[in-house]
Amino acid sequence: MRNIRLRVAYDGTRYSGWQVQPGRTTIQGCIEAAVKSLTGETVSLLCAGRTDAGVHALGQVANFSTQAKIPAAKWRPALQMHLPEDIVILESDEVPAEFHSTFSAISKRYRYVIRNHLVDDPFVRKYSWRITYELDVAAMQTAANCLLGTHDFRSFESHWPNKATSVRTVSDLTIRRISGWQPFVPLALADQGSGEGQGEYICLEIEADGFLYNMVRAITGTLVYVGRGAWTVEDVQRVLAAQDRSIAGGTAPACGLFMIRVNYDESNLGYRRPR
Repeated sequence: MRNIRLRVAYDGTRYSGWQVQPGRTTIQGCIEAAVKSLTGETVSLLCAGRTDAGVHALGQVANFSTQAKIPAAKWRPALQMHLPEDIVILESDEVPAEFHSTFSAISKRYRYVIRNHLVDDPFVRKYSWRITYELDVAAMQTAANCLLGTHDFRSFESHWPNKATSVRTVSDLTIRRISGWQPFVPLALADQGSGEGQGEYICLEIEADGFLYNMVRAITGTLVYVGRGAWTVEDVQRVLAAQDRSIAGGTAPACGLFMIRVNYDESNLGYRRPR
C-alpha cells in the first residue's frame, strides 16, 4: 500500500463540513468519490482538521492509502478531473506509511476574516463576518495576547468534552486591520510585513499545536466583545480562567473562517501522540 498526501483548497459554502455524513454533501465525501471514480478503490481519507459546515480552506492536508500505481504528482490533475470546481487539489505527493495528516502535524494555522463596514458587499459576504460598528483592533490584540502560551481552553470549546484534554499551546495570535483584500493569500499575514492600514478588513490569525471544536470562532467572538468596548483584557483573562463556555463570547459565523496552513516536520513524518 502507498500513502498519498494531498494539499487541498476549497470553498466550504455549499458543503456540510469536511466529514462524511449520510445524505449530505461533504468535502471528504467528494474526494473519496473522486478516488473511487479514478481507481475503483474505496478509501478512507484522513485530514489535518475536520472543518465545519461553511468553513473554507487554503491549505487543508489529507492522506489516504492506495494500491494504485499512479505517480505521486499525477494524483493532483487526475483527481481534479473528478471534482467540482470549488474543491481544488493543490499538490500531491507520496509519504511514509506512518504519516497521519492529523497526528503527524506539529501545528495548524487558521484565519478569521471580519469585514468592518456599514455597507454590505455581495461579493465577499460568503467569506467574511460583516460587523457594522467600529472595532478597536489594538484593544483586541492586547486581549489576544492573554491567550498566548499553554492554557486550558475549555471556555472556548463547544460541547465539551470533545477531546481527552482541552489544554492547547497557542504560539501566535495576530489581529490586523488590512487595507486591501488579502484573505485568500495563503501566506500567514505575519509573513507579509505589516500590510496594515485603515481598511475595512480585520484578519485574526491563530496558530496552535491543536484546536478544540469551535475554538477559533469562540475566541473571535470573545475578542469582538473587546473590540466593541464591552469587555476588557481582564474580562478575557476571567473567561480563560473560568473554564466555562457559557461566559465566553458567542461563536463567530463559519463563513469567515479559513484553514490556511498545516505544519509538519518533513524530516520525520511519523505520528505524534494524539490528544
